[in-house]
Formats: sequence, structure tokens, C-alpha cells
Amino acid sequence: MTSHVILRALSKLLIPLIMLFALYVQFHGDYGPGGGFQAGVIFAAGIILYGLVFGLDSVERIFTPRLLQVLMSFGVLLYGGVGLATILLGGNFLDYDVLAHDPVHGQHLGILLVELGVGITVTAVMSMVFFMFAGRRQDI
Repeated sequence: MTSHVILRALSKLLIPLIMLFALYVQFHGDYGPGGGFQAGVIFAAGIILYGLVFGLDSVERIFTPRLLQVLMSFGVLLYGGVGLATILLGGNFLDYDVLAHDPVHGQHLGILLVELGVGITVTAVMSMVFFMFAGRRQDI
């Protein structure tokens, strides 16, 4: 892949913009289209692009399979933890009103945390799927 200078240079320019757009979609999901799933897929697309251009070994040094497993678990635990917290605070499962002193603030905090959990999980799962397929060796 070292011979594709233009592709590598363009990727170095685009990948940070892809990641920034994923963060925008993640945190703008409360107010418009977007949210955790869409942001997770966009963020994973940036990771996958990096892996395709610079090689699987270079991206696995940053996002190790163990790290992706931890992120998958953390995202699901964050989502479920918000639901359990609402039950422990006297509400129903994922009833965000009880998370803050004001129901509006509670709704905002609850949606933010749940969407963050979804985004982290989707990013880790999509990246892991890519690693599983890209890491296969075809022995003929």
C-alpha cells in the first residue's frame, strides 16, 4: 500500500473529518436526525478506511481486539446502566425524568447517555466485524 501516495494523503485529510462528523451526528441526535447508531457507523467507517489504506496491522495497534471487546461491553452496560439507574431512582426503565432535578434536564441527560452507549457499541461491533473479515487468510 505504500505506492498509493495520493490515496494515503487524501485519507489522512478525510479521516479526521469523518471522525468529526461522527461526533457531530452523535451529539446532534437530540435535536435532529442522527444519534448513536448513525454516529457509530460513521465512526467505524473512518476506522475501516484507515485499515484499508494503511493496513490491518496499523489499525489493530490502535484498536486492538481486546479494546473493541471492552468497548462493546461498556456501551451495552452504559445503555443498561441508565435504565437500571432510572429504576433505582424510582422511575420506570429508561424513564429519564428522574435522572435530574428537572424532567427536561433528565430527558436530555438520559438520551445523551443512552445514545453514547449505542454509538460506542455500534462502532466497536462494526470495527470487529471488519477485523474478522479482513483478518481471514485465504489459503489455496
